[in-house]
Amino acid sequence: MKNTKDYLEDISQIRDIMERSSSFISLSGLSGILAGIYALIGSYIGYRIVYIEQSVFSSREYYVNEREIIIKLGIVAAVVLILAVVTGVILTARKSGGASLSFKDEGFRNLLGNLLIPLLSGGIFILILVGRGYYSIVAPSFLIFYGLSLINGSKFTLRDIKYLGLVEILLGLVCAFFPGYGLIFWALGFGAMHILYGTIMYYKYER
Repeated sequence: MKNTKDYLEDISQIRDIMERSSSFISLSGLSGILAGIYALIGSYIGYRIVYIEQSVFSSREYYVNEREIIIKLGIVAAVVLILAVVTGVILTARKSGGASLSFKDEGFRNLLGNLLIPLLSGGIFILILVGRGYYSIVAPSFLIFYGLSLINGSKFTLRDIKYLGLVEILLGLVCAFFPGYGLIFWALGFGAMHILYGTIMYYKYER
């Protein structure tokens, strides 16, 4: 007959299986690396849009407050986002065999729902900021809400993503003290940090 220790081990295994069934653990580290590369390229393009007549190493002398520049930066950000999402879906589907990228999968639903709540809230908030002309806090808002979404979603995927979220929030708060350097903080948060995170995840879980 089984003793108390055996029963406790069985219960622990059952709980682990149930938790894994409600989590999405097929995220691709390589997709994070590529998303970071896209972000770095986008940041550079955005920088050249803003500083078109200045050298790369010049200090900032004005804020982005012209509608034409805002639209161009918005287009660059949208392209980077689309590339990152498409790449993430393709590589994650390849890693998981495609089965887990379905609304029938509880883990995928949980992850998507918890990511979207802060992202959609942040998106609406940022649109309000742009509409009212508060351009100086748009960049930190992106980083902070993105970090919150990662932390919120970390409950239903690899726990490591929580640390990336904390770093994004920290960068966003620091960025708020330097409103003229949003693109640099974007390059750090969305570019360098994604490459670092993706590399760690790749070597930790995929090799």
